Amino acid sequence: MTVLDGLRSAGFRAAGNLLSRGGEGRRLVILHYHRVPESPDPMCPDLLERQAFAVHMRALAEHFNVVPLAEAIARLRDGTLGPRAVAITFDDGYADNYQVALPVLRHFGLHATFFVAAGFLDGGCMFNDLVIEACRVAPPGAWDTGLAGAGTCHVTDGPGRVRLANQLIGRLKYLAGPDRLGAALQLLHAAGGRPPDHLMMTSDEVRSLHRAGMAIGGHTLSHPILARLVADEAAREISSGKAALENLLGAPVPLFAYPNGKPGTDYLSRDVALARGAGFDAAVTTVWASATRNGDAFEIPRVGSWDRSRDRFCARLLRCYRQLPATAA
Repeated sequence: MTVLDGLRSAGFRAAGNLLSRGGEGRRLVILHYHRVPESPDPMCPDLLERQAFAVHMRALAEHFNVVPLAEAIARLRDGTLGPRAVAITFDDGYADNYQVALPVLRHFGLHATFFVAAGFLDGGCMFNDLVIEACRVAPPGAWDTGLAGAGTCHVTDGPGRVRLANQLIGRLKYLAGPDRLGAALQLLHAAGGRPPDHLMMTSDEVRSLHRAGMAIGGHTLSHPILARLVADEAAREISSGKAALENLLGAPVPLFAYPNGKPGTDYLSRDVALARGAGFDAAVTTVWASATRNGDAFEIPRVGSWDRSRDRFCARLLRCYRQLPATAA
């Protein structure tokens, strides 16, 4: 480490010690990731590939205190959480979480919690990934999607395909689960593509993550928008996802993440009660804020980060300690 690096590290630590303390005690920043591909994916430019993810993990190991999520929540509640506390989480259950992210985490001695949508294990594929694959392989020019409401789209190269994929995902996102999946498969068929192979983890990979000391959390069975389901369906999704993972691991699954995670849009207060009733100890959202001692244990905020620079990533985390949920501001 150079003198400059040492000064920078000392600066981040000093700022973290100060900023991570609020009037109610220490604050916790929970990071959430999704995929970590081996190399950059031009159709998913916001994803951090192995090298960029390693930049994040090195920064966390050197400048912050990474705490397992369940422990961090407990220590936040009882007032024993230390300064610069960060927890790492992943959503959905992608295979590269095991193949790529796990070796990086182990290299830096870091712990993470993986929220897995159990219904996609062993060969499944989420609707958004089918749409991305369709837009990846669709021939350039006029593309007859065969999809009501989408019709014929104009396909260009490069960023245009990314924009088209995002538009189509947005169009399908809040459809009922079977309709959403059917529409995504229709798009893929119209593009002449096939579902990606081994995009999600196998059951053995989830078990291996658990054996490696990582935590596994519930994320429903099929990743629906809970707010769009009737109460009985939402309850089944939450409890069945938990049961499937517990049967797979032979161990309790105490933590839950709401799919998509925006309150009022993606989940309701009813779903908070359902998560409690299913036997979870706590649940996380995607509300962009730090977690505080007085917050609801079933609506714990998390932040995402797509910075590729170490310094920008650290600066973003430091700012996040001062960001509170709207109800707590």
